Amino acid sequence: MEGLDYELIYILDTSIFGHGDWGQFTYTVNGTWLSRFELQVNPDQKRFGIAGQFVPTGFALTSSLPRNRAFASLFYHGPHDSWMNGLDVGGTVHWTGQYWDDVLDGLNRKVREWTTLDLLASYTFNMPTPVVEQVPGYSKDGGKNVKMKDGKEKNVMPVSTATYSECGWRAWVNGTTVTLGMQNVFDADPPFVGGAFENNYDESLADVRGRFWYVGLKKRF
Repeated sequence: MEGLDYELIYILDTSIFGHGDWGQFTYTVNGTWLSRFELQVNPDQKRFGIAGQFVPTGFALTSSLPRNRAFASLFYHGPHDSWMNGLDVGGTVHWTGQYWDDVLDGLNRKVREWTTLDLLASYTFNMPTPVVEQVPGYSKDGGKNVKMKDGKEKNVMPVSTATYSECGWRAWVNGTTVTLGMQNVFDADPPFVGGAFENNYDESLADVRGRFWYVGLKKRF
């Protein structure tokens, strides 16, 4: 097998324009170009190329092998030092190029390309940092002699500090991420594949047909 994997990531921080922090945009392009893929059915047979084809169910390797696959995404992250810091929203476009149907069974036709769009929005609750307050009392090193303005020394007990963590509902919400997304927004059906006799579409591209919502909840401890 021979091919090329490529990826391009560009992060745009809006604060570089000198008009405040309006958040951050992340652009990503990721893809694969398959140059050569050979299959040898039996040890005494020659290898033959199957790149850019659909492989029928009679082989151990069963899937489509399009020469080109890619996705592009754009995501926005909210500005720092604001309640929008936990906001992430964006979308991803998935694209699969054309490939040949089951040529081994005589289906000499091309399977059309397929493009889908996924959307995602999430918010992570980041509560303020716990407050550090001074607490009168004894510390580990005991009292210290401090020289006063009149030249006399006075024994002063140091002040220790204590950190008060969030309690109640804030403690439960802090670090929680809520996610809402939709796969295949436009409900685009996968292309027809004559060699996929079970359901007439390529399961390596889509496990099931249709548009799907999903909701996620994650807690960081």
